[in-house]
Amino acid sequence: MLEHGGYCGIDCDACPAFLATRADDEEALARIAAEWSEMYGAEIPSESIPCAGCFAREPEPTGCHAGECAIRSCAMEKDIPTCAECPDFACEKLLDFLACVPEAEANLEARRKR
Repeated sequence: MLEHGGYCGIDCDACPAFLATRADDEEALARIAAEWSEMYGAEIPSESIPCAGCFAREPEPTGCHAGECAIRSCAMEKDIPTCAECPDFACEKLLDFLACVPEAEANLEARRKR
């Protein structure tokens, strides 16, 4: 799959939050927070943007918007590499996410075909 892909199929290597976190770029994180706040019609503080990816270890930030990602929690509980390997693919919480990020769905579908 992707070198830094998430459980959900997101391409972390193309994610501005992941890239800005890796570069320790506070200005970029603030810019991303402003862009995402406008895009999603919700106030997203810059401190909720840092993300080192699904497979990061504490104290590195993980998950979307500084909270624990329900998809990540589920995949970790099931001890699966990604949602593509889940026997419940594609569950409701994943479908809600994939509706917003169709490229993640394409990544998971490609992985399922292997």
